[in-house]
Amino acid sequence: MDLFVCIKRVPDSAAKIRVGADGKAIDPAGVEHVISPYDEIALERAVQIREATGGSVTVICFGPPEATKEIRQALAMGADQAIHLKDKGGSRGPLGVARVLAGALKGRKFDAILFGRQSIDADNSAVGIIVARLLDLPVVSLVTKLDLADGKGIAHREAEGGTEVVEVKLPAVFTAQRGLAEPRYPSIKGIMMAKKKPIEEIDAPAPSGRLEIERLSPPPARPPGKIVGKGKEAVPDLVRLLRQEAKVI
Repeated sequence: MDLFVCIKRVPDSAAKIRVGADGKAIDPAGVEHVISPYDEIALERAVQIREATGGSVTVICFGPPEATKEIRQALAMGADQAIHLKDKGGSRGPLGVARVLAGALKGRKFDAILFGRQSIDADNSAVGIIVARLLDLPVVSLVTKLDLADGKGIAHREAEGGTEVVEVKLPAVFTAQRGLAEPRYPSIKGIMMAKKKPIEEIDAPAPSGRLEIERLSPPPARPPGKIVGKGKEAVPDLVRLLRQEAKVI
């Protein structure tokens, strides 16, 4: 199986995020970056399939020059080679990102493309699905189990109230949900081998300029809690506040 896995460089979820001085981007000072966790899950399953069936795993990352660190991390986790689509900066929505990825994937040979269900910074859950549409490929999202063999993919996906089992003809696109695989830690051998694995570098096209971030702001602070009384005598006031102030009933 020849598999592609799309990964994204994102701020570590443990980092303290502050808005930058221009009000349009985060302050990078002290912020560590990692591979988006759902993308790590997709990568792990791809490597497992490669180990079982042969073939290759290629990671593709659309990101700044600094994303080489995360690409090397993916190679250390077991990917065979990588493509770095170097971002020239500018604002892009999910469609803009998907167009860059689809353009780089078009014409290449693969049996499947794997994405994380969403990145943990933008949380759009859209790029993988749009790439499938642009490449005219079937797509299964929120996959918790995936088997690829004999020109077809069998995927279990989350559905409200249960699990759907979907069979698709390959090549196809799949987006990984938690539970699909447990990402491995790179071994010392893997880290050393990653230094020698090839990274194809491509300058990504400039953004269209149709999307622009005007302002970022942190979420408003939560109001302090309120004690309305004790015992059953406080119930009427509690109900009134839930209805009139909190508006949850």
